[in-house]
Amino acid sequence: MKKYIYLVLAAITFIACESELELSSPSELTTEGFWDTEEGVRTAHTGLYANLRSSAEDLWLLGEMRSDIWGGRTYESAFNIDLIESNISVATAPFGGWAGLYTRIHRVNDFLKNTPQVTFVNEDDKDHLLAQAYGLRALYYYTLLKTWGDVPIILEPIGTIDPNNLSKPRSSQQEVMDLIKSDIEASLGGFGSDDSFWEGNRNFWSKAATLALKGDVYIWSGNLLGGGASDFTVAKAALQQIGLLGVSLAGNISDLWGVDNEGNTEFIFAIQYKQDEASNFYNNLTGRSTEINPQYDDKGNSMNDFVIAGANRYGQSEETIFLLDDNEDNRKDATFIRLYIDDNGGIGYPTYVEPAYFGSVFNKFLGQVIGTERIFENDVPVYRFADVLLLLAEAKNLLGEDPSGEINQIRARAYGANFVAAIHGYTNGSQIENTNAILDERYKEFIGEGKRWWDLRRAGDNYVIENIDFLNPGDEFKLLLPITTDMIGRNPLLEQTPGYE
Repeated sequence: MKKYIYLVLAAITFIACESELELSSPSELTTEGFWDTEEGVRTAHTGLYANLRSSAEDLWLLGEMRSDIWGGRTYESAFNIDLIESNISVATAPFGGWAGLYTRIHRVNDFLKNTPQVTFVNEDDKDHLLAQAYGLRALYYYTLLKTWGDVPIILEPIGTIDPNNLSKPRSSQQEVMDLIKSDIEASLGGFGSDDSFWEGNRNFWSKAATLALKGDVYIWSGNLLGGGASDFTVAKAALQQIGLLGVSLAGNISDLWGVDNEGNTEFIFAIQYKQDEASNFYNNLTGRSTEINPQYDDKGNSMNDFVIAGANRYGQSEETIFLLDDNEDNRKDATFIRLYIDDNGGIGYPTYVEPAYFGSVFNKFLGQVIGTERIFENDVPVYRFADVLLLLAEAKNLLGEDPSGEINQIRARAYGANFVAAIHGYTNGSQIENTNAILDERYKEFIGEGKRWWDLRRAGDNYVIENIDFLNPGDEFKLLLPITTDMIGRNPLLEQTPGYE
């Protein structure tokens, strides 16, 4: 991937800023003959992932910040309080311009339009690249649908759009979902029987990634858009295939995190970060050495030698602290380093003690220390196999089947040698009990990975209202975001999200 990065950056530098639908700028790639060669296509292909990485923090905020994970104590000024507290109105509408996602879609559209005309030495390679692009476009539109509901559908590259018809209305959620499903099938058709990871690298989209997205999408469609059992059945079938594609659950939590473990078989698709190329945004969940070094971790160890140069803008909520306050569950230490103001006589604080609690450092994506500097270069998974197992548990539960097998695979890995089935195992219950068990397991498993808000939304509006303190019955319209008045001014065919008029 790094091979083409400088060519890509040079190419995208020429792309002008777009309007609220990012439709005002013609495609420089097309007009400059960028698509004449296989090498140009391969460079553009790498650029699709550079574009995705540019949106990674927004994707994380959209999928996590409105959930119940954050909102706790920080030792610097907190960020995104309005999102955490669902303080959302037309006046405070976040993510103006559709969070820039149409910029990414336009470049995928360019790729899908121009690549088929280019001759490849190996035409199977071209099919694989096109299949990846369809998967990425489905991911972007799925994110738009989950965030705003009705959104414009744009499938043509910028250069082929009549300048007199730039304005686009919002298409219905069902129409957008139909497009997402169509792109998923186009992706799977392009991959065909090729189950490989491009260049053996899980930083590129793959057949396994499309199947994971398909399971996710069809559960959403079945539960929220009326697809019902037929959609749940499709989701289950897609998710069950993934374990046959070189993907498996890592044996231990310690095998999952850390720069040295990025190539593990649990990661299905991950956004890549590299020193001197790009850093991830998780330094905002850490802090500065001036605050951290005087503290102690919950084992009573001094943090005096901890190397860090970050910020502490997001603090775990007390709900999150209590949920992970289980010393037999390896996810407790893997997820956060809890900081206390003293060492409690050398024994630390095995369980949460509020008066002595100082704050936390997020531990999953801490990068690595090189010399005297910490480099935030962890790859960040979009889908991993634990996600697949718990999505499969959802699909089974919605079909009236027993999801305990998948839940217990995750619990057994989390507790490791401490796992005792009679104590830690889950036994099939009612559909509501199963849903709550799956949501709790996903909560603990995916903290910081941009999943929790989507998990609650996918389960149903009532689960969101029940779990988010800042939302009450009658606030269901807030589950979708408003668009700004500026966006409507730029595109008069847009109508405001219902409930915000």
